[in-house]
Amino acid sequence: MCGIVGYVGKQSCAPILIDGLRRLEYRGYDSAGLAVHDGTSLKVVRAVGKLRNLESEISQRPLAGSLGIGHTRWATHGRPSEINAHPHVAGKIAVIHNGIIENYLKLRARLVASGARIVSDTDTEIIAHLIDQHARRGLALEDAVRAALKEVEGAYAIVVISETETDKMVVAKNASPLVIGLGDNENFCASDIPALLQHTNRVIILEDGDMAVVTASRVAITTLEGKAIDRHTKAISWSPVMAEKAGYKHFMLKEIFEQPRAIEDTLRGRLDREHGEISGEEIGLSKQEIQDIQRIYLVACGTSYYAAMTGQYYFERLARIRSNLELASEFRGRDPVIGEGDLVVAISQSGETLDTLMAAKAAKEKGAKVISISNVIGSAIPRISDASFYTHAGPEIGVASTKCFTAQLSALLMLSIYIASHNGALEAKRVKSLIEGLARVPQQMREVLQGTRQLVVNLAKRYVEAKDVLFLGRGLNLPVALEGALKLKEISYVHAEGYAAGEMKHGPIALIDANLPVIVLVPDDDCRERTKSNLQEAKARGAKIIAVATEGDEEIHGMSDEVVEIPRTDNEFIPFLTVLPLQLYAYYVADFKGTDVDQPRNLAKTVTVE
Repeated sequence: MCGIVGYVGKQSCAPILIDGLRRLEYRGYDSAGLAVHDGTSLKVVRAVGKLRNLESEISQRPLAGSLGIGHTRWATHGRPSEINAHPHVAGKIAVIHNGIIENYLKLRARLVASGARIVSDTDTEIIAHLIDQHARRGLALEDAVRAALKEVEGAYAIVVISETETDKMVVAKNASPLVIGLGDNENFCASDIPALLQHTNRVIILEDGDMAVVTASRVAITTLEGKAIDRHTKAISWSPVMAEKAGYKHFMLKEIFEQPRAIEDTLRGRLDREHGEISGEEIGLSKQEIQDIQRIYLVACGTSYYAAMTGQYYFERLARIRSNLELASEFRGRDPVIGEGDLVVAISQSGETLDTLMAAKAAKEKGAKVISISNVIGSAIPRISDASFYTHAGPEIGVASTKCFTAQLSALLMLSIYIASHNGALEAKRVKSLIEGLARVPQQMREVLQGTRQLVVNLAKRYVEAKDVLFLGRGLNLPVALEGALKLKEISYVHAEGYAAGEMKHGPIALIDANLPVIVLVPDDDCRERTKSNLQEAKARGAKIIAVATEGDEEIHGMSDEVVEIPRTDNEFIPFLTVLPLQLYAYYVADFKGTDVDQPRNLAKTVTVE
């Protein structure tokens, strides 16, 4: 997902725009650029690669002015190049854009036929030319933008400035996130909140179909048709420090160690330990609605999908409700049989993941009730949901999700306990026991992080040259094995596979030899004995066994080359602990390899395009 920043005020805007783009680097990008109005004309500087390349260009061609826009691009239409980088200019118009214009080819052909000179391969340049054509007819900037967008089909978040109007930005969005930041005699816009926090914590989160004229002194929001809209201002509790590295080498390592705090913040105010209850007003389900649930669909992508897989276990084991696990990208395309009596739990860290958003919309249209689990208040998926159960992990900057994964686990477990306590699936004593156990999880996570870090560092050094790694787990540890493999692939570019341990003999066992590290999740749970047998099968074929086991399990020590220990705990809480050494292992392997840990190649933090 690309990054957007805009500024209008009294300050020199180029440093503000560069700083904002740097705070959005985690979203992934391959080029960057600025357009600044110097009081006379628009000046544009663009560069391929990292922001330092853009800064080098600006040092040669300084940009002076207090109105400007900046962008980091992740290629969708057209290869990474300076000519394809944003901002794009047509006539006296400069545009930055996130999203994909679906009727791009049709619009391009029409523009070329009318004499437009299109120089890039991008769909964004088409928007600039459309606005320019309407502006040449004498329309004010906002009216030209409005007219152009009525011709556009697809997803967009755009910011537009004009050479002829020195005091305003025009912004608009559809299916791609955009936020306005409110300052004192200055205003901002960005594609994500961290870009704004150094300057303001007062934001307006735009909704689909919104357009706004932003000057230094006011923000006027309308529909594309021109009808005035009142959007509430939100105060964001994240501090700028929460989005800084705080002494850690990478954001990802900081966020791994923030997980106990993230879980505490997600649990805070929701665990009534005195009465043994989950406080679930925000869940938005009455007791009768809970009792009427026939089936639960868990819909997500990527890491959130593995959290959803854990949620499936929770809902079936605790609430005793039949649950379906769904990849959002597949769910939305197959016309699922879903309707009244079904509950859809849509899970997305950003709340903007396009496939999950569209799946949730489709489910609502078919009559299902939708609850979202997201980390970003007021984001798109919570807005279209019947209710939202937010995690409170704070900003997650590293592209590879860590703390939001465990925060999602805590939200899913609370939701399943809440439903189970209202449909009669769990007795009050068991509910109270689960709540007490969940309250202890953050401290247990701290113990694992502190107690295993050096051991995992040593393991990463020992196996850093491994070309392949196999992760095995059963039950609640299968999603953790899959997530551990994903983390290693994402940031170290090592081929890794997660498998259900019982499936190893149905194919993957052919891969095992003396060069293959096999990481086996074998804590003392109700799957231990069967997983132990799979461990032995891998060991007999020469694999290097790295076991994640319950402390004091001497039998597993005797079978394994290396053992990482976790505290003894009940089954439901084990995934919170077993995932931690896997996250650390992926991090340290990547760090020793010298890869870009926080911004791995080809990946974006939030996927808001097809």
